[in-house]
Amino acid sequence: MNYLAHSYLSYQNTDLIIGNFIADSIQGNRFEGLTHEIVKGISLHRKIDVFTDAHPVFLTSKHRFSKDFDKYSGVLMDIIYDHYLAKNFHHYSLLPLQEHADYIYEILKNNHHYLPEAAKRFYEYMTQRNILFHYSSIEGIQTVLTHLSHRIRHRFELQSAIPLLEQNYAEIEEEFFIFFDDLQAFCKIQPEVNNPL
Repeated sequence: MNYLAHSYLSYQNTDLIIGNFIADSIQGNRFEGLTHEIVKGISLHRKIDVFTDAHPVFLTSKHRFSKDFDKYSGVLMDIIYDHYLAKNFHHYSLLPLQEHADYIYEILKNNHHYLPEAAKRFYEYMTQRNILFHYSSIEGIQTVLTHLSHRIRHRFELQSAIPLLEQNYAEIEEEFFIFFDDLQAFCKIQPEVNNPL
């Protein structure tokens, strides 16, 4: 899953939000300067990733993109599933999507000193373009995929996956609903969520 899902699955706990956001920027167990509570957010993020990568429904969705996008099909699905979460955010949260995004941006701003350099750079990109909100539209994820393509060493046009997404849009959305119900159930029994402090 991508940034929106990780932020939502932090259940409005500040430390889990920070840890979930910076997890991809942390190598192994290099937790210097981080609180024990933030490390729990990193742990939760990694558990979510392992659960997602092994889930049969996620793999079914991912398989549609494997032929044309090879090793990047997983990256595509993380962003596409975030799109479905954003589009259907009202089904999962009493907080409107923009209010959730603003809440996450504010927490990360107030805890900027915990962010590694790579996370700080992405924070600037994310807030300037209001990425968490714009995941909700096809145009929004197309823009994200275009920018991501520019960062890949051997230029890979990830945004060219959009027509394939549109052809299979309803089927993948149904798969997302099934998967995300399972993911939420998984997260709610994790000790990081039940005992965050």
